[in-house]
Amino acid sequence: MTTVAFTPGTEARFAVARHVADAVLFEGYVLYPYRASAAKNRLRWQFGVLVPPSWSATAQEHDLQRTECLMEPRSGAELAVEVRFLRAQRRTAEERREDGTFAPTGELRLADRVLTAWDEGVEERVTLVVPVAELRGDGIALPFTRPAAEETEQVTDTGGDVLGRLVRRREEISGTLRITAAELDGPYRVERLSVTVENTSGWTTGPDTDRHAVLPYSLVATHTLLRLDGGSFLSMTDPPEWARGAVAACRNLHTWPVLAGEPGRDDLMLSSPIILEDHPAIAPESPGALYDATEIDEILALRTAALTDEEKREARGTDARAAAVIELADTMPPEVLERLHGAVRSLRSVTGTPEPAGNILEPDTPWWDPGGDTGVDPGSDHVLVGGREVRAGNRVVLRPRLRRTDAQDLFLDGRTALVEAVLHDVDGEVHVAVTVEDDPGADIRREQGRFLYFKTDEIEATEDA
Repeated sequence: MTTVAFTPGTEARFAVARHVADAVLFEGYVLYPYRASAAKNRLRWQFGVLVPPSWSATAQEHDLQRTECLMEPRSGAELAVEVRFLRAQRRTAEERREDGTFAPTGELRLADRVLTAWDEGVEERVTLVVPVAELRGDGIALPFTRPAAEETEQVTDTGGDVLGRLVRRREEISGTLRITAAELDGPYRVERLSVTVENTSGWTTGPDTDRHAVLPYSLVATHTLLRLDGGSFLSMTDPPEWARGAVAACRNLHTWPVLAGEPGRDDLMLSSPIILEDHPAIAPESPGALYDATEIDEILALRTAALTDEEKREARGTDARAAAVIELADTMPPEVLERLHGAVRSLRSVTGTPEPAGNILEPDTPWWDPGGDTGVDPGSDHVLVGGREVRAGNRVVLRPRLRRTDAQDLFLDGRTALVEAVLHDVDGEVHVAVTVEDDPGADIRREQGRFLYFKTDEIEATEDA
């Protein structure tokens, strides 16, 4: 049996963790500009992909994922397990011929969208509830299978005439969930829990097999949720001192477990192919799923809103989730967009009496205000370079080649620059702010305070220094 109904208590606890788990499941599902034709959407699904054993033997991808963590179950405790992954559902487009038959086509163009070939992600779950006592020794093994299937969807124009159809195919996949628990020696009643998710599909490779052909037989974005109804899990990131040796002995393969749910509780664990911190959470400012890995929501929303009408038509036809992103960007109220510009998570006083939550101490003079330290003045301070005093108004020759630097700085090697300020940072380092001579945008940079910064060993003083 691969699906069980959780108790209301377990279901409520898993619901707390699924918000973050959904972000793991759909991480990078479709990337900006959210069109099937975009180059970066042609190589998809990089996290938690468990391929068939025959492909794993010939490629640098894996057919299993193993989680090991420590738990302190109470007597009679049960462990609830939910393994989630995506199946790649291969969608193709077919146009309707005059004789009523259908033939493959590159695209079906509608008034509001353009439909093309695409791999859709279908969410699958394998669930289990088992007494912890039954996991000791050989533990349990739960095989699961998802059968092949094919579905068709008619595509009609605004008048109801049939233009073509979409054909969706899912291939059969099989796997096994293995769970064991073992008590550890020592004064503490702690157990090592091992959860292995394995792709056991019998699909075999051919001479011209590539990753695109493998994906329909793979478990994509695989991750695991665990819950103890009595007892607790130990943090694998910051364990108590007495458990550090046992944590170090745990072997996690292609996944990493962290405490999930709200801080202060330890009955939930999320094992993810993307490394997270304990008690991860979605930023409350985030307006919805944008899928695009490490990009910033504000940037994605602005760029998506700026797509052309034709680009948006293709995005809407790429996938229902991509269409939702377009709708989100087009209808986002200004106050929501403004909220994405930035947020302060926490500030606290480092001296004095702790303040109640939400009461932030603010000094009379902020530390970033130049007036906060009258001992420095970037406009008049100087620094010695080759025995010469260099200050604002002097000219220097840039020599970034003397220090490891980036390519853009190297283009400035030998150029003359005007010193705008000499600055001292909180670590005692000195930085020389300059504008490059003959730069047509120097006046604008100066007006906006946007300078180039060099260390003293990257410049040479000239005769006027």
